[in-house]
Amino acid sequence: MTTFADLGLSPKLLAALEKTQLKAPTPIQAQAIPHIMAGKDLMGLAQTGTGKTAAFGLPLLHRILDLGHPPGPKNIRALILVPTRELATQIKDNITMFTQGTAVKVVIVVGGASINKQAQALVRGADVLVATPGRLIDLLGRGDVSLEKCGYLVLDEADHMLDMGFIHSLRQIAKHIPVRRQTMMFSATMPKDINEIAETYLRDPVKVQVAPPGKPAEKVTQGVHFIPNGDKAKLLEEYLKKHPGEQALVFSRTKHGADKLAKVLGGWGFRVGAIHGNRSQNQRDRILTEFKSGAVDVLVATDVAARGIDIPTVRHVYNYDLPNVADNYVHRIGRTARAGASGSSISFCSPAEMGELADIEKLLKKSLPILGGAAWGADAIAAAPKPGQNRGQNQARGQNRGGQKAGSKPLPPKASRPGAGKPQGGRPGAAKPSAARPQGGAQAPSRRPKPRG
Repeated sequence: MTTFADLGLSPKLLAALEKTQLKAPTPIQAQAIPHIMAGKDLMGLAQTGTGKTAAFGLPLLHRILDLGHPPGPKNIRALILVPTRELATQIKDNITMFTQGTAVKVVIVVGGASINKQAQALVRGADVLVATPGRLIDLLGRGDVSLEKCGYLVLDEADHMLDMGFIHSLRQIAKHIPVRRQTMMFSATMPKDINEIAETYLRDPVKVQVAPPGKPAEKVTQGVHFIPNGDKAKLLEEYLKKHPGEQALVFSRTKHGADKLAKVLGGWGFRVGAIHGNRSQNQRDRILTEFKSGAVDVLVATDVAARGIDIPTVRHVYNYDLPNVADNYVHRIGRTARAGASGSSISFCSPAEMGELADIEKLLKKSLPILGGAAWGADAIAAAPKPGQNRGQNQARGQNRGGQKAGSKPLPPKASRPGAGKPQGGRPGAAKPSAARPQGGAQAPSRRPKPRG
């Protein structure tokens, strides 16, 4: 069995590792660390929860320790860019843990916190800077930090760092970093178009892949429950009551939907919190601390806010709203079954989400087991709202504790969702399932439409 000592890491790092729970390298660590220590650009693809932070953090620190002198005022040696504050905090904590007993200085800069305090922390420079793009751009604009001597660039969650939401910020930041640098990118997924963009930042990269792209952790039990939008909240309540005291992460499509659902669950007696981009940094930190300590059992989150949630005690993931990007499904369910543990993922699928389900199953290259209901028929899909219409607010139209239907009048029928596939079967003229039947959709002889090609 390979050990960290076999990888040639600095004795100071090995001494710090002895005080952690990391006893042997994971596959991504064993494969990536030697290449990074050799100065190679690298693209690493591995499932969430497999130790990507140590895979780039340890060899990066090894190289920095060889320098033996401080970085200089406002200068940094290594930049780690991430999409969310939570992921930045997680990485900063891990890197700091690895630097115990060394003089390496690690600084974090993220939005939602005092920019003046962050600028003060950079006055004497830093060996490693962990940052979200927006705040780093602010500090660069103020002249509070310099990237002129930055020799290492790491992009974690690289698929999201390089998508349309971050690509312009990355290009702006890259102008400040020397062309001659070592670049590392890590992610659980790497779509083809994003891969092409990534190649413009990498120079003769080594590709390390320990699992097929898009493959979830093996110890996650997955399934789908077909359920009308208005009945999702009550179904979620039933599932949560089956596992009292076990922590669950619930994904909402929208910030507003996350808040609404958390309010409903809180009214039903659950210890619940919500986390999304509209919350202040102090609020997000407080909620995550409560979740980690067990003071909160259920955390409702949006996709972006959930990046960086590394809590081994999370046993259940509920996709209350299916993601509109299939790759996000992999990241979502990777929040459970971390560090070799087991977990479960249950997805709620309404008529309007059959297209998203097809995309997810195409990515997984398999069908999700049906836990309740049946694939929605053509009539139910045709009557569903357009994509994004009243999505993420389903719980507002859910049932109250007495089973009474709440909310506004039903929407008029709409045309079938573009590209959602042509469902098979279904009885012509079959009525839409009532709210009193949370067990599924219109019955159809075929399970569901084939995934779109």
